[in-house]
Amino acid sequence: MGSYQGDGPHCCSSDPALGLLCSVSLALRGWSTPAMGLELYLDLLSQPCRAVYIFAKKNGIPFELCSVDLRKVWPSCSTWPASIRSLTTSTPRTTQACAHVDEYLAWQHTTLQRNCLRLLWHKVMLPVYLGEPVSPEMLTAMLAELDMTLQVFEDKFLQNKAFLAGPHISLADLLAITELMHPVGAGCQVFEGRPKLAAWHQRVEAAVGEVLFQEAHEVILKAKDSQPADPTIKRKLMSRVLSMIQ
Repeated sequence: MGSYQGDGPHCCSSDPALGLLCSVSLALRGWSTPAMGLELYLDLLSQPCRAVYIFAKKNGIPFELCSVDLRKVWPSCSTWPASIRSLTTSTPRTTQACAHVDEYLAWQHTTLQRNCLRLLWHKVMLPVYLGEPVSPEMLTAMLAELDMTLQVFEDKFLQNKAFLAGPHISLADLLAITELMHPVGAGCQVFEGRPKLAAWHQRVEAAVGEVLFQEAHEVILKAKDSQPADPTIKRKLMSRVLSMIQ
């Protein structure tokens, strides 16, 4: 169990979405608020957990990190969309920016999130962690699907803007970049050959802070080095994993 102590909530001019995390404490079941501060139960292998971790640290919100392994406890993921959406109860600076964030959130969970999650599991977690082979044809098809999704991401959502909601970083950018680090952690060069996407990635990382960005993604970037799962855990996980990534 690690801990982090910041200097209290504050506003960062580079991120108009900062300050939203107070609402998350009411929505995420992984949060508790003991007398001495905030406890966050997170697995940084998980994209939503990385987003919350970055958000809290960037806000300077004091918290104690309680590390969990979701591959073992496997809570229901159904609460995440509503919980993440609660972050937008305090919105970016303009109504238009808020609409951009809402539009992206409505799209991403059945497209980019699904593609990135399936690719991570089929390329790394199934063969390395669970010892289940995956055909090259399946991986090729998934990479092609992700490529089409990234084109929609660029054309419809990013367009010629600095960030997804406009000139300032928002929750939408934070969720998108943590999603894309799933296939990066699996060894996929998702930014290669896409200068617009690569430039956006650099802007997001700069806005978050390079040290914090790397810290939050240290676990996912080591996913390829995962140790094989215990046979008991594998038996418990297989049916649920397969249903999730179909």
